[in-house]
Amino acid sequence: MLIPLPIGTSVVTRAAAPGRPVGAVGSIVSAPETGDGVYVVRFGDGGEAEFRREELGIRKHIRREGFEGPDSETDESLWETIIYRCVVGSRAYGLDSAASDTDRRGIFLPPAERHWSLRGVPEQIERKESEECYWELEKFLGLALKANPNVLECLYSPLVEETTPIANELLGLKEIFLSRLVYQTYNGYVMSQFKKLEQDLRTRGEIREKHAMHLIRLLLSGITILRDGFVPVRVEEHRDRLLAIKTGDMPWDEVNRWRLDLHRAFDAAFAATKLPERPNFEAADRFLIRSRRAMV
Repeated sequence: MLIPLPIGTSVVTRAAAPGRPVGAVGSIVSAPETGDGVYVVRFGDGGEAEFRREELGIRKHIRREGFEGPDSETDESLWETIIYRCVVGSRAYGLDSAASDTDRRGIFLPPAERHWSLRGVPEQIERKESEECYWELEKFLGLALKANPNVLECLYSPLVEETTPIANELLGLKEIFLSRLVYQTYNGYVMSQFKKLEQDLRTRGEIREKHAMHLIRLLLSGITILRDGFVPVRVEEHRDRLLAIKTGDMPWDEVNRWRLDLHRAFDAAFAATKLPERPNFEAADRFLIRSRRAMV
């Protein structure tokens, strides 16, 4: 359904009128109460003509037609360029139930022509109805270098559904993304989010238990990364306690005590970690160039 246009909207005509060709530019000076009536458009020379809504286009929209990049939800050809697909979320963590969704994430790598064209390539494609999201390779690498938890968990997911040789090469390099930056990224995010949870508790008397559970899980993950040099996706022995947070069976005071203990453990792991100060940007850059060359 076409949206109604208010008075003052700058428009382009999609139909001819007496003395006015298709594509004439004007401004609406009279509009119906609903979008299903007659609009009066005034042109630059002061003349006016009547049009139906479907005979008018919004000028700023018309100017963009043909110049915008691909729509990540409608450009089906990009879905054929997926090189890596895995399951993340509760099923990968081992926190799923019969009602849990299956969240899929991964990477797509379009042919070189798409990168060279004016249309360009979106940073991600997604299908919300099926809980799928895939990052373009360069975007994925950039997020991994910044220690984005969602992206790092993709690389270490135990539930891999599809890989190509290029993706297998990346999986073999996944340790290059682990660095002390994990401490800043994970710790900073958890601290800011717990402040919001505490605010919710003061103002509304309740918190989002599932969110609290995942914040604790993130701290547990960060500690293991710094200590052992890999991203633990499965929650293993912490499953029951984490689910107790999710269901509201663990009192807030106990949740907060656990969080503070984990922050102290995180600090200790950071002081003792053997991970480098920064991820290996050069290795990631070389991999991206090799991958792009392979698509020429």
